[in-house]
Amino acid sequence: MANADCEIGRATRDDIAGIVALQELNLRENGGTLSVRFSREWFEGALSDMPVLVARRAGQIVGYLISSSKAAQSQASIIQAMLRAYPGADDAYLYGPICIAESQRGKDLLAALHTLLPGREGITFIRKDNVRSMRAHAKIGMREVAEFSHDGAAIVVVVSSG
Repeated sequence: MANADCEIGRATRDDIAGIVALQELNLRENGGTLSVRFSREWFEGALSDMPVLVARRAGQIVGYLISSSKAAQSQASIIQAMLRAYPGADDAYLYGPICIAESQRGKDLLAALHTLLPGREGITFIRKDNVRSMRAHAKIGMREVAEFSHDGAAIVVVVSSG
């Protein structure tokens, strides 16, 4: 799948270094909005759990979207809180994290990455103060279904109906 001069496809083990580098740039502690740091090993396991999509521009990873089973991220306290607020359908999957390089935001990569698992409910969370992400997810049809608080932040659960 192509989006302008971006190639979007399934991630491979060769993409993990680029995924981890993009993650690091976008963690909250580095000024970004990602809440949880995942290790290289976690990403390797994610590749065998469910589809992981990446966007590449000129051979560089400029975006990624993880889909995973509920069990794959169950160790993260924020995921536990989200699933208490909204457990989703039995076959629902976790949508995210999703990360798009700052230079690529607003260029419809989210919409292109979003078409992950048609026919299944995808569940994710967004900090309520992340207005840009809230708008972008609403634009692609994700809807708010619940709210919860985690580490003092207001969080919204959004779902995709696949």
